[in-house]
Amino acid sequence: MTKNSLKLEEKTMEGQYSEKVMEHFRDPHNVGEIPDANGIGNVGNPVCGDIMRLYIKVDDKEVITDAKFKTFGCGAAIATSSMVTDLVKGKTIDEALRISNMAVAEALGGLPKIKMHCSVLAEEALRAAINDYMDKKKKKCGIDKEGAQGEV
Repeated sequence: MTKNSLKLEEKTMEGQYSEKVMEHFRDPHNVGEIPDANGIGNVGNPVCGDIMRLYIKVDDKEVITDAKFKTFGCGAAIATSSMVTDLVKGKTIDEALRISNMAVAEALGGLPKIKMHCSVLAEEALRAAINDYMDKKKKKCGIDKEGAQGEV
Protein backbone atom coordinates (compact mmCIF):
# COMPACT_ATOMS: atom_id res chain seq x y z
CA MET A 1 0.00 0.00 0.00
CA THR A 2 1.23 3.46 -0.81
CA LYS A 3 1.07 6.23 1.77
CA ASN A 4 -1.85 7.87 -0.08
CA SER A 5 -3.87 4.66 -0.36
CA LEU A 6 -3.20 3.95 3.32
CA LYS A 7 -4.59 7.38 4.26
CA LEU A 8 -7.66 6.74 2.06
CA GLU A 9 -8.24 3.34 3.72
CA GLU A 10 -7.90 4.94 7.15
CA LYS A 11 -10.36 7.74 6.24
CA THR A 12 -12.86 5.17 4.92
CA MET A 13 -12.57 3.13 8.13
CA GLU A 14 -13.15 6.01 10.56
CA GLY A 15 -16.60 5.89 12.11
CA GLN A 16 -17.17 2.27 11.07
CA TYR A 17 -14.67 0.71 13.47
CA SER A 18 -13.83 0.86 17.17
CA GLU A 19 -10.80 2.80 18.32
CA LYS A 20 -9.13 -0.55 19.13
CA VAL A 21 -9.51 -1.71 15.52
CA MET A 22 -8.09 1.59 14.30
CA GLU A 23 -5.15 1.28 16.71
CA HIS A 24 -4.28 -2.20 15.42
CA PHE A 25 -4.70 -1.03 11.82
CA ARG A 26 -2.58 2.12 12.22
CA ASP A 27 0.13 0.47 14.32
CA PRO A 28 -0.20 -3.31 14.03
CA HIS A 29 1.56 -5.41 16.66
CA ASN A 30 3.86 -8.34 15.87
CA VAL A 31 4.27 -7.77 12.13
CA GLY A 32 6.94 -9.91 10.49
CA GLU A 33 8.25 -13.43 10.30
CA ILE A 34 9.75 -15.86 12.78
CA PRO A 35 12.59 -17.55 10.83
CA ASP A 36 12.68 -20.58 13.15
CA ALA A 37 8.92 -20.79 13.72
CA ASN A 38 7.56 -24.07 15.04
CA GLY A 39 4.30 -23.56 13.17
CA ILE A 40 3.15 -21.51 10.19
CA GLY A 41 -0.46 -21.05 9.15
CA ASN A 42 -1.46 -19.81 5.70
CA VAL A 43 -5.07 -18.93 4.95
CA GLY A 44 -6.92 -16.80 2.47
CA ASN A 45 -10.36 -15.71 1.38
CA PRO A 46 -10.75 -15.88 -2.40
CA VAL A 47 -13.88 -13.69 -2.30
CA CYS A 48 -12.31 -10.62 -0.65
CA GLY A 49 -8.65 -11.38 -1.44
CA ASP A 50 -7.37 -11.27 2.17
CA ILE A 51 -4.33 -13.48 2.80
CA MET A 52 -2.85 -14.18 6.25
CA ARG A 53 0.32 -15.94 7.28
CA LEU A 54 0.75 -16.52 11.02
CA TYR A 55 3.98 -17.73 12.65
CA ILE A 56 4.21 -19.23 16.15
CA LYS A 57 7.18 -20.10 18.33
CA VAL A 58 6.44 -22.78 20.94
CA ASP A 59 8.63 -23.78 23.89
CA ASP A 60 9.12 -27.28 25.31
CA LYS A 61 6.17 -26.77 27.70
CA GLU A 62 3.90 -26.09 24.71
CA VAL A 63 3.59 -22.39 25.52
CA ILE A 64 3.45 -20.00 22.57
CA THR A 65 6.29 -17.61 23.33
CA ASP A 66 6.07 -15.53 20.16
CA ALA A 67 3.67 -14.93 17.30
CA LYS A 68 4.02 -12.77 14.22
CA PHE A 69 2.02 -12.25 11.07
CA LYS A 70 2.10 -11.03 7.51
CA THR A 71 -1.24 -10.06 6.02
CA PHE A 72 -2.30 -8.77 2.65
CA GLY A 73 -5.76 -7.36 3.00
CA CYS A 74 -8.10 -4.70 4.29
CA GLY A 75 -7.76 -2.80 7.55
CA ALA A 76 -9.95 -5.27 9.44
CA ALA A 77 -7.76 -8.17 8.24
CA ILE A 78 -4.66 -6.39 9.49
CA ALA A 79 -6.31 -5.53 12.83
CA THR A 80 -7.54 -9.09 13.45
CA SER A 81 -4.12 -10.53 12.56
CA SER A 82 -2.49 -8.13 15.00
CA MET A 83 -4.98 -8.91 17.76
CA VAL A 84 -4.78 -12.69 17.43
CA THR A 85 -0.99 -12.52 17.85
CA ASP A 86 -1.45 -10.46 21.03
CA LEU A 87 -4.06 -12.89 22.38
CA VAL A 88 -2.03 -16.03 21.74
CA LYS A 89 1.30 -15.02 23.29
CA GLY A 90 1.87 -16.77 26.63
CA LYS A 91 -0.92 -19.28 26.03
CA THR A 92 -0.47 -23.03 25.93
CA ILE A 93 -1.43 -24.83 22.72
CA ASP A 94 -4.65 -26.03 24.39
CA GLU A 95 -5.53 -22.50 25.51
CA ALA A 96 -4.73 -21.10 22.06
CA LEU A 97 -7.07 -23.62 20.44
CA ARG A 98 -9.91 -22.07 22.46
CA ILE A 99 -9.39 -18.62 20.91
CA SER A 100 -12.36 -18.13 18.62
CA ASN A 101 -13.10 -15.58 15.95
CA MET A 102 -15.63 -14.07 18.37
CA ALA A 103 -12.89 -13.63 21.00
CA VAL A 104 -10.75 -11.81 18.44
CA ALA A 105 -13.64 -9.56 17.39
CA GLU A 106 -14.59 -8.85 21.03
CA ALA A 107 -11.00 -7.99 21.94
CA LEU A 108 -11.10 -5.40 19.15
CA GLY A 109 -14.29 -3.86 20.48
CA GLY A 110 -16.37 -5.48 17.76
CA LEU A 111 -16.35 -5.56 13.97
CA PRO A 112 -19.00 -4.65 11.42
CA LYS A 113 -20.98 -7.72 10.35
CA ILE A 114 -19.57 -7.44 6.82
CA LYS A 115 -16.01 -7.73 8.23
CA MET A 116 -16.52 -10.66 10.61
CA HIS A 117 -14.92 -12.93 8.00
CA CYS A 118 -11.62 -11.27 8.92
CA SER A 119 -11.88 -12.58 12.48
CA VAL A 120 -12.69 -16.02 11.03
CA LEU A 121 -9.50 -15.84 8.94
CA ALA A 122 -7.48 -14.91 12.04
CA GLU A 123 -8.87 -17.95 13.91
CA GLU A 124 -8.20 -20.18 10.89
CA ALA A 125 -4.63 -18.87 10.55
CA LEU A 126 -3.99 -19.61 14.23
CA ARG A 127 -5.43 -23.13 13.92
CA ALA A 128 -3.39 -23.75 10.76
CA ALA A 129 -0.20 -22.67 12.54
CA ILE A 130 -1.01 -24.94 15.50
CA ASN A 131 -1.80 -27.84 13.15
CA ASP A 132 1.51 -27.27 11.38
CA TYR A 133 3.28 -27.29 14.75
CA MET A 134 1.52 -30.53 15.77
CA ASP A 135 2.32 -32.20 12.43
CA LYS A 136 6.01 -31.27 12.76
CA LYS A 137 6.05 -32.51 16.35
CA LYS A 138 4.56 -35.86 15.31
CA LYS A 139 7.10 -36.25 12.51
CA LYS A 140 9.93 -35.40 14.89
CA CYS A 141 8.71 -38.10 17.26
CA GLY A 142 8.37 -40.60 14.40
CA ILE A 143 4.56 -40.73 14.38
CA ASP A 144 2.77 -40.35 11.06
CA LYS A 145 -0.68 -38.79 10.63
CA GLU A 146 -2.49 -42.10 11.14
CA GLY A 147 -0.78 -42.55 14.49
CA ALA A 148 1.44 -45.44 13.37
CA GLN A 149 4.88 -45.51 14.97
CA GLY A 150 7.65 -44.96 12.47
CA GLU A 151 11.39 -45.40 12.75
CA VAL A 152 13.07 -42.88 15.01
